[in-house]
Amino acid sequence: ESELAQRNLMNEVANAPNYPDLWARIRDGFQMPELDTPLVHKWEQYYASRPEYLNRIFERGQRYLYHVTLEIEKRGLPMELALLPMIESAYNPRAESPARASGMWQFIPETGKRYGLERTWWYDGRRDVVAATQAALDYLTQIHGMFDDWQLALASYNWGENAVARAVARNQAAGQTADYVSLKMPSETANYVPKLMAVRNIIADPEAFNVTLKDIPNEPYFVAIDVNRHMDVDVAAKLAEISVTELLQLNPGFIRPVIAQKDDRKLVLPVDKVDTFQRNLASYDKPLLNWQPYVTRSGETFSQLAQKFSISLAELKDVNDIGS
Repeated sequence: ESELAQRNLMNEVANAPNYPDLWARIRDGFQMPELDTPLVHKWEQYYASRPEYLNRIFERGQRYLYHVTLEIEKRGLPMELALLPMIESAYNPRAESPARASGMWQFIPETGKRYGLERTWWYDGRRDVVAATQAALDYLTQIHGMFDDWQLALASYNWGENAVARAVARNQAAGQTADYVSLKMPSETANYVPKLMAVRNIIADPEAFNVTLKDIPNEPYFVAIDVNRHMDVDVAAKLAEISVTELLQLNPGFIRPVIAQKDDRKLVLPVDKVDTFQRNLASYDKPLLNWQPYVTRSGETFSQLAQKFSISLAELKDVNDIGS
């Protein structure tokens, strides 16, 4: 299965147009109409005056950006959507909002569930870069189909498609224009599309904004493979010969110290570490899993459990996401 995933990815790379870097590939896929408003100019100035901030975000995002670009290309969608996680989360798959939105694409629980993103004690699909990208593009495709307008689709992604539909209906009933710039909407939504278009405009012509973008290679950073067994995060990192930090940056959907395997879940590894992982796994003769669920009995305290299982109280609380 992992060999097939690698072969498929390499075929996609071989068949992809030849670009000097990923920015050129992204630029070539821009499709959305211009939005020439004061808010767009305001956000152009904001981002262009903070080139270090921009590059810091893109440096974080470069792990994920090739994958997002490829998935958008497969669907023939506007490449501006590859920049949407910058506006949503600054490409942080662990981002959490006060409105309970989570992940790089900032799904709230209800919308995530509607688009197949599972949430369990072990795993949150909203934080899974591969699963959430699929769900976000499904959602964006659906809401674009409702309005046949990308600006309204993006407003819907931020504000909700029902709220946008009501705003459109209000304008139409009053005999007014019902495009994005004509709708009455919350300030966050009014700024949402201008932010994206400002970033798009800077990426399209960095020199015009006196911005230098760091190159991002036009090649995959990771491969998603099937593992078909549970294993500790520490063990998976050891087998791949990468740090636990790197493993979790690629697999943020696993929210406990265990890779809890299911048929539709993937383990994401750097492209150059998949063979290492498979080779080490084949010869590994120690337990893959050291953690286990435990059902507490009436009256048991955390201190007693920590002592019983020879674990520190702090670690026990941390792994169970319990505040002190």
